Amino acid sequence: MMPPEQNSPVIEVQNLTVTSYDRTILDGLSLPVYKNERLAIIGPSNSGKTTFLRCLNRLNDLQHSFKVSGTILLNGSNIFDPGADTAQLRRKVGMVYAVPVPLPWSIYENLVYGPRLAGVRDKNRLDELVETSLQSAFLWGEVKDRLHMPAKNLSGGQQQRLCLARVLALEPEVLILDEPCSALDPISTAKIEDALFELKSRLAIVLVTNNTKQAARASDRTAFFLMGKLIEMKETGRLFTNPSDKRTNDYLVGQFG
Repeated sequence: MMPPEQNSPVIEVQNLTVTSYDRTILDGLSLPVYKNERLAIIGPSNSGKTTFLRCLNRLNDLQHSFKVSGTILLNGSNIFDPGADTAQLRRKVGMVYAVPVPLPWSIYENLVYGPRLAGVRDKNRLDELVETSLQSAFLWGEVKDRLHMPAKNLSGGQQQRLCLARVLALEPEVLILDEPCSALDPISTAKIEDALFELKSRLAIVLVTNNTKQAARASDRTAFFLMGKLIEMKETGRLFTNPSDKRTNDYLVGQFG
């Protein structure tokens, strides 16, 4: 497999700045996101990590106080172009949140809701998407015989994997995750991390985590954000063992954050 840095980026962020009222949240960020890699983003609270994720699929558009400048290219096209289709963008750049929120329906209906909105009507195709997305989320074996039970009956860890599967059912090109394991036990966390390892073979993955041990385990590159700025970004093993910036080292050894 060709190393990610030798491929063209799936996403290329160029001089991204985000402000809200008189506060700068992101300040001139530029970085690439490649297919076949897991990019972790770490940093203390209020570093702009979640805001950055929400820029990638334009969820910040829903916050009227947010002003965005700069460029984000998805496969070479600027997602901020006036004619850009945000619904299509959010299918291509799917997001998993910190707290799982299953829809108030069955497991099966949770998974086919998005594809139906996208125009998929064929029952066989919907069934196929349900099975493949649950397999990719490491959940198929646990629920395949009870797909029509209420999703709310699943455990917390299973609900989070269902939410991951719900995103995967839309067949995104990029998967973004905002603290997806923050409320999970170690076993459920391990299953999410195992799923991300398998998924990188076909997706670009961006993982925001406040758990530096998780970043070390579950990423190929890591970016360190501080006060809205990208301090440094490099291969995960190198960043954790030989950071270039003292602020990165201070954060990693727990001197702040």
